[in-house]
Amino acid sequence: MEQMLGAFQSDLSSISSEIRTLQEQSGAMNIRLRNRQAVRGKLGELVDGLVVPSALVTAILEAPVTEPRFLEQLQELDAKAAAVREQEARGTAACADVRGVLDRLRVKAVTKIREFILQKIYSFRKPMTNYQIPQTALLKYRFFYQFLLGNERATAKEIRDEYVETLSKIYLSYYRSYLGRLMKVQYPFEALFRSQHYALLDNSCREYLFICEFFMVSGPAAHDLFHAVMGRTLSMTLKHLESYLADCYDAIAVFLCIHIVLRFRNIAAKRDVPALDRYWEQVLALLWPRFELILEMNVQSVRSTDPQRLGGLDTRPHYITRRYAEFSSALVSINQTIPNERTMQLLGQLQVEVENFVLRVAAEFSSRKEQLVFLINNYDMMLGVLMERAADDSKEVESFQQLLNARTQEFIEELLSPPFGGLVAFVKEAEALIERGQAERLRGEEARVTQLIRGFGSSWKSSVESLSQDVMRSFTNFRNGTSIIQGALTQLIQLYHRFHRVLSQPQLRALPARAELINIHHLMVELKKHKPNF
Repeated sequence: MEQMLGAFQSDLSSISSEIRTLQEQSGAMNIRLRNRQAVRGKLGELVDGLVVPSALVTAILEAPVTEPRFLEQLQELDAKAAAVREQEARGTAACADVRGVLDRLRVKAVTKIREFILQKIYSFRKPMTNYQIPQTALLKYRFFYQFLLGNERATAKEIRDEYVETLSKIYLSYYRSYLGRLMKVQYPFEALFRSQHYALLDNSCREYLFICEFFMVSGPAAHDLFHAVMGRTLSMTLKHLESYLADCYDAIAVFLCIHIVLRFRNIAAKRDVPALDRYWEQVLALLWPRFELILEMNVQSVRSTDPQRLGGLDTRPHYITRRYAEFSSALVSINQTIPNERTMQLLGQLQVEVENFVLRVAAEFSSRKEQLVFLINNYDMMLGVLMERAADDSKEVESFQQLLNARTQEFIEELLSPPFGGLVAFVKEAEALIERGQAERLRGEEARVTQLIRGFGSSWKSSVESLSQDVMRSFTNFRNGTSIIQGALTQLIQLYHRFHRVLSQPQLRALPARAELINIHHLMVELKKHKPNF
């Protein structure tokens, strides 16, 4: 029994050893299987990458470049060429078997692509050709240029150079012809400038975006390629503008051109086209100095004007102030859209010189009344023109409003002085005495007061009628004249109120002539008859 158990134990030990051996052999076989599968996968990928299918060969050799299958197989050829180059770098010997086939296919593809793209570029040269159509067609085949760039850089450079040479000549020819015809049209220069630069903006944006997409460039490279195409056209446009500005003295036209450039620059920025930034700066560098020079010449012209050489005097608005008002209001209204501090400074200098000029002309009149009429007429005219276009809170409007109010108040006092000057003087003197506590001195003024009461009662109607007619004859603006009449009548009523308050003092309360005073309400009713009605 013991021998039998020993033999059984020995058999179990041998079986266990065999199981371990089998397990080790199974593990080794699994490892070899996985390795073979991995090798087969990589080898399959390598073989697939190196094998040139017949469909690829047929499409590259026979299919027209415009067919979709040519583009598909060209992408496949590009991928295989890249794979072969990668394997050659790793020393794969099998690459030598397909290198010759791929090279011949690459040469054939490059030849067909070169011929196709050059044919499209040459089509730009035909007269009256809309070059945007072939550009759009080229964008459908932009992979062609990408293929050339990766496989035949010399041909890619040839195509790019041919495109630059062709398009630069076309743009220059088109714009030279367009500009020549445009300048023959009888329109203001700013309208021609806008048409010219809108066309330039539109075509430049389209050209820049095409260059970036088709030639696959960006940043400085895109700028350089764009200026290679459009540089001659931009230079020609700048020279033409410089030539025109040399003899231009129309400040409004130049200022409008400046704001057109600022607007177009914003449009280009919204379209994400920075290629024109330098051109806009060059245009503004021509326009701003000329605009400032013209404004400074206007300032100097007004400053040096001698009123005595301008002919006969007239209280109506002067033609120089009218021109200034229209000129200044135009610039102010334009400047409100994109304010510029330098422009406001120059307009401020011009305004000061015009104000001084108006004062110099006014000084030529002999009477203060005529001087005030002239000043009011001119200030009112300038204010009216400015308010039509400028904001009510602009510096120019506020300045002339203050001048007009001050001169109007002075004129009203001058107007009331002849018929009511004695009454004005007495009221001021009496109020001063009352304020200083010397009202007792009014007792000696009974005779003067009596004369004032009777004089006012007998002449106020004719005096008011006379001053109303005088005002309407003096002022060219009916509304301004009626406003002055209203102001004068209001001041007369206030004066008569003050006169009544003085007569209510104890020293004058018992004066017999007080019975002859005109009732204030009656006076107001009568004066309302002279109030202008619209």
